[in-house]
Amino acid sequence: MISEVLTPEPFFMLATLLFSIGLIGLISRRNLFVVYMSIELMLSSVNLVLVVFSRLRGDMGGSVMVLLMIAVIAAEAALFLAMIIQLVRSRRSVDSDDFAQLRQTKEQL
Repeated sequence: MISEVLTPEPFFMLATLLFSIGLIGLISRRNLFVVYMSIELMLSSVNLVLVVFSRLRGDMGGSVMVLLMIAVIAAEAALFLAMIIQLVRSRRSVDSDDFAQLRQTKEQL
């Protein structure tokens, strides 16, 4: 079996690396597409860890959680893209500072 040949440590190191790259992208960028991709990268690393733990334990709990997370991520992507389209139509930009300006405009009304 594959679990007898491969140890989980490389997968955990890969998940840690992916999560770290996503966190750095989330903190350092203002472009909303890059921020969204960073969040997705972090969620993918969590999915990887869940699958590895599921495989180690021999149950399907982690795999079921990953399938549910993929469904939630798909719904999140649709909502995020709708918000980005509205932002681009109104501000002609995908900078995260424009969301703060939208909030200030709403509070002034």
